[in-house]
Amino acid sequence: MQPDSTLAIFTIIVLIGSIIIHEVAHGYAAYALGDPTAKLAKRLTLNPLRHIDPVGSILLPAILVLTHSGFLFGWAKPVPYNPYNLKNQRWGESIVAVAGVATNLLLAVIFGLVARYAFANGMSAVANLSGIIVLMNLYLGLFNLIPIPPLDGYTFLRGLLPPKNAMAFREFEDRLRQGGFITLIVVLLVFSYFLSAPFSLFVSWLFTLLVGASATL
Repeated sequence: MQPDSTLAIFTIIVLIGSIIIHEVAHGYAAYALGDPTAKLAKRLTLNPLRHIDPVGSILLPAILVLTHSGFLFGWAKPVPYNPYNLKNQRWGESIVAVAGVATNLLLAVIFGLVARYAFANGMSAVANLSGIIVLMNLYLGLFNLIPIPPLDGYTFLRGLLPPKNAMAFREFEDRLRQGGFITLIVVLLVFSYFLSAPFSLFVSWLFTLLVGASATL
């Protein structure tokens, strides 16, 4: 197998794994706040078979990686939770929403440190593979933080608002959810036209900050 092919496969696996960990983090946050929905649905597991969405977890990431896209994204089956079961009704949804993003960013920091150590000690292969993990988790975590429905950033923002404003945000989100897959396509198009360039620059800056100036994207 050619090195480029091996690297592409590794990148796809890392992106899929990061997506799954992101979703499981939502479930564990909800469970910690008193909602057993994800546990009862047997979704508090890293078993990919429980989470993989054929389009969002395999097809889309593979296309983006293999075509050397400057934008990397994907999704898994959403881990279910019932917001009315959360002990903290004021901040519970915001905590659940940000849990996935926080987990991705934590992974980016951890593997950024691994990459720095590896670079400093001449372990270029380990450094490069760790760098890929950093990059995938930065893209996934930060993209989900954008406050556009149905992304986590929108849910996080809605949870911080006063109840009256939060209700208006929820109603708007519910209307968009009726569009299903079409809504997600619209979000991706809006992002690609208006936000992808500054977003990529920001990710590049954070990547260099975490991994070091000697690393390359």
